[in-house]
Amino acid sequence: MNSIRLGQLADKLGATLHGDKDIIITGIASMDSAKLGDITFLSNNRYKDNLANCNASAVVLTEENLAYCKTAALVVANPYLAYAYMAQLLDSTPAPADKGIHPSAVIASDVKLGCNVSIGANSVIESGVELADNVIIGAGCFIGKHTTIGANTRLWANVSIYHRVQIGCDCLIQSGAVIGSDGFGYANDRGHWIKIPQLGRVIIGDRVEIGACTAIDRGALDDTVIHDGVIIDNLCQIAHNVEIGENTAVAGGVIMAGSLKVGRYCQIGGASVFNGHMEIADKVVVTGMGMVMRPINEPGIYSSGIPLQPNKTWRKTAALVMDIDKMNKRLKSLERKLTKQILADE
Repeated sequence: MNSIRLGQLADKLGATLHGDKDIIITGIASMDSAKLGDITFLSNNRYKDNLANCNASAVVLTEENLAYCKTAALVVANPYLAYAYMAQLLDSTPAPADKGIHPSAVIASDVKLGCNVSIGANSVIESGVELADNVIIGAGCFIGKHTTIGANTRLWANVSIYHRVQIGCDCLIQSGAVIGSDGFGYANDRGHWIKIPQLGRVIIGDRVEIGACTAIDRGALDDTVIHDGVIIDNLCQIAHNVEIGENTAVAGGVIMAGSLKVGRYCQIGGASVFNGHMEIADKVVVTGMGMVMRPINEPGIYSSGIPLQPNKTWRKTAALVMDIDKMNKRLKSLERKLTKQILADE
């Protein structure tokens, strides 16, 4: 892992330094496990009492918690955001591929390569592909015909990019992701499924991150579009012609049906399911395991589903839910009788 002096780190974070600027920081750790040479952070006031027993060389915290700190400190407005930047500065993650082009890579003769492109072992780059400066392609990747990948984008091992996909700059795609696979398009001919060729593309903007084993299908006629700054977690299914707006975050296991349009700055909780052919407004938050069957037209937090219960309690809840229609009819009947009685008494 990289090392940095505490004073240098304070400058890079825009933090106020309290303590020795020459302390050497070699790692980041939680408050419970931190040791000499580590820096940690306090982002939740509930844990400020833990600072008394923290063995880190320095702590990132807010001004209001400085009095509880017994070590050197960096004071910032948002410790969790500072943690993100610290992690980038001290990141020891290796590149997806060593510099240069591995001799086992198979690259078509007309592929256009920018400066400092790295391609890992056994990757296949087909005809018409364009890779911009500093692109890194991990081992065992497949890049289909006439795909373009922007500068500084990194693909980890075994990513599959189909034909005519456009990927922007500074993107990160984790292992096993599949981009540009066929959308689920079929017509039924008297019980037989007739495949509809998927003729659209996938267009991915800049600074997009896509998790491991996530699939993004190409459009049927028009394109599937993932706009700038979107982050998508592992094991998500993004169907054909979905459009996801700028800086939206999609947690693991989310399923989006075809022709869904999701707005900007949304947050989609894990294992949520979205119906297709509808729109979700900007700045919508859907909590985990949400089932979104209708459009959402206003920003806000939306939830559905029943939280986990002991099995016996859940059985009772399920039985009551099954009887809701009967209960509703009985309630309306009682309301009518009560209304008649009130009118008669008047």
